[in-house]
Amino acid sequence: MKKSLLLLPCVLIAAALALSACGGGSSSSGGSGDETAIEGAIETAATSTDPSKCTEVQTQKFNEAETGTSGKASLKACEQEAEEDESPAESVTVSNVEVDGETATAQVEVGGGALNSQGIELELAKEEGNWKLNQFLQFTNFDAKALGEGLEEKLLEENGISASLAKCISEGVAGISQSDAEELAFESNLEPIEKLVESCK
Repeated sequence: MKKSLLLLPCVLIAAALALSACGGGSSSSGGSGDETAIEGAIETAATSTDPSKCTEVQTQKFNEAETGTSGKASLKACEQEAEEDESPAESVTVSNVEVDGETATAQVEVGGGALNSQGIELELAKEEGNWKLNQFLQFTNFDAKALGEGLEEKLLEENGISASLAKCISEGVAGISQSDAEELAFESNLEPIEKLVESCK
């Protein structure tokens, strides 16, 4: 199933971890075992195109945000998107892992792909003893121009999207504010991108 043009930016931004992973982390609380497991979960979510990652290292909440769907439909959509991902980002570095009981946060620096040059803070949750990505919290380093360029590359892979439309959308995204980008990526507020797409048609 082809992704909706309006859902695509949300999917791309939320799916920040469809990318290669590297790097270590540091933690002010929690043991090194948790820290290692958290980095491993992020790396698996980042590098794998195996649909099993949607249940093994991602919560349903994360899948719902990633796919813009809810319930069982989000798992199916996540699995399909994992199989279809053809252009992951080039690198990701995990740092500042902070563990607090059954939840944790970590910072991720992204190189290449739809989130090129962005820094993101993630929340993870422990489910049945396994650390899983639960939600994106905020941009810790926001570069709208790089985001627009990464999005243009992704849009050009979609059938039915012309180069001129992709460029227009990417230029619009390059001018988006950090607050609007966070709402789009992390709260599935598509109003800014809907207006942008309409203006580009």
